[in-house]
Amino acid sequence: MPSSSSTFSLTLCFFLSIFTFISHFSHVFGSFTFNIHHLYSPAVRQILPFHSFPDEGTLDYYAAMVRTDHFVHSRRLGQVQDHPPLTFLSGNETLRISPLGFLYYAEVTVGTPGVPYLVALDTGSDLFWLPCDCVNCITGLNTTQGPVNFNIYSPNNSSTSKEVQCSSSLCSHPDQCSLPSDTCPYQVSYLSDNTSSTGYLVEDILHLTTNDVQSKPVNATITLGCGKDQSGAFLSSAAPNGLFGLGIENVSVPSILANAGLISNSFSLCFGPARMGRIEFGDKGSPDQNETPFNLGRRHPTYNVSITQIAVGGHISNLDVAVIFDSGTSFTYLNDPAYSLFADKFDSMVEEKRYTMNSDIPFENCYELSPDQTTFTYPVMNLTMKGGGHFVINHPIVLLSAQSKRLFCLAIARSDSINIIGQNFMTGYHIVFDREKMVLGWKESNCEFSGTGYEDENTNNLPVGPSPTPAAAPGTTTIKPQANSNVNNTTQTIEKPRPTNISSKLPTSVILTFLMPVVTFLLFV
Repeated sequence: MPSSSSTFSLTLCFFLSIFTFISHFSHVFGSFTFNIHHLYSPAVRQILPFHSFPDEGTLDYYAAMVRTDHFVHSRRLGQVQDHPPLTFLSGNETLRISPLGFLYYAEVTVGTPGVPYLVALDTGSDLFWLPCDCVNCITGLNTTQGPVNFNIYSPNNSSTSKEVQCSSSLCSHPDQCSLPSDTCPYQVSYLSDNTSSTGYLVEDILHLTTNDVQSKPVNATITLGCGKDQSGAFLSSAAPNGLFGLGIENVSVPSILANAGLISNSFSLCFGPARMGRIEFGDKGSPDQNETPFNLGRRHPTYNVSITQIAVGGHISNLDVAVIFDSGTSFTYLNDPAYSLFADKFDSMVEEKRYTMNSDIPFENCYELSPDQTTFTYPVMNLTMKGGGHFVINHPIVLLSAQSKRLFCLAIARSDSINIIGQNFMTGYHIVFDREKMVLGWKESNCEFSGTGYEDENTNNLPVGPSPTPAAAPGTTTIKPQANSNVNNTTQTIEKPRPTNISSKLPTSVILTFLMPVVTFLLFV
């Protein structure tokens, strides 16, 4: 029998769902509007009859939030499909956790009996692995609310686990084995310095549910890595409890689900403007989304697409550059000429003084804000993809503090190798990775369900601050505190977040986490 607190939580979720539905129609007909607050927001905390919520910003807070979506996905009343979309048993909600590498995380349930794990979502790699019978891994973190212990996977504790032999088609390098009957080892090295995961492959059950009104449980047999030995960023900042590879190779979970006939060969990630997102397996998007083809024929297939134009403040530059859409990279990395086209034009259109005193900041284009400054502007930026689709960059900057100064920075880092569109550029979009059509799809979204799919970004109705929005120059963006987050092609006004403290003790790898595997090491399985 559910406890009184859980019953109240579910009741509250139900009413919040109704309020979201009413708010959508009030926007259309102009009748009335509700302010919507999620279950763990400060406003809701004040009215709830119990006081067991973790403090915002702690790992407990984020872990709790990913468990609040049990019933939200059932609001989706989609058409009957041969393969209804699937999502995780705990719900389709994902969360960006700033202390853990600024990556998006979801709670997944694995094994029999099912055990939950908080894993980072990475479209730049293929293998799903968990810390397992650890030789070297993180078993917990200290937070302001005390220690938080992670679940550590062990095949011996799951009655449905089974070691993958070297003779398996998912064992990419059987030459590393002595006998076909040996257990298949793996080693994945990532672009972050000295970051890797090593262990062996197992089969086990991933607990899923249909993301429709029926919400039927689905137990899928998948292959995952028993990660006995982790190194680098996995021991400090990113994916301490596992990494969920969403890549295009056969060993990835989306590939396994599609090959088993459980879903259409496609999945989606939604990156909301307020750190909340969604994940859905089998989602092929909507007919009105923009699309661009994947670049095929590469040695290591990735979600690689071509940019044909860059526009900064209305100034358009033609180019042909291939980029990888990688949710496992926090920010965006570009090499020349793309980097300079962004950085130089951005710099020429910003009025604030450029900041150059702290070499620990990984961004070159940072600017000082005066102590009493409440607004600033920067140029609107967008990409044109192969095929002509436009991709407006909704959140290209970060705000931080360094040496007692408030700064805003263009959140693009210079790369000397591959070009990566990180998850910061994906914010405000429902991104579809369609591996049947071999296209990337995108549509602006606030990542809330309207009943038949994701709501458009321009339907978002957030409270507006008391002061009027300042006029912005054409082709620029204005930021002010407590402002509306709506976006259009020429100007936008978004809420100014609290700055992040940057110190000399914070390594670049904490802020910028490359979770794409190094091609030369790939998967030693």
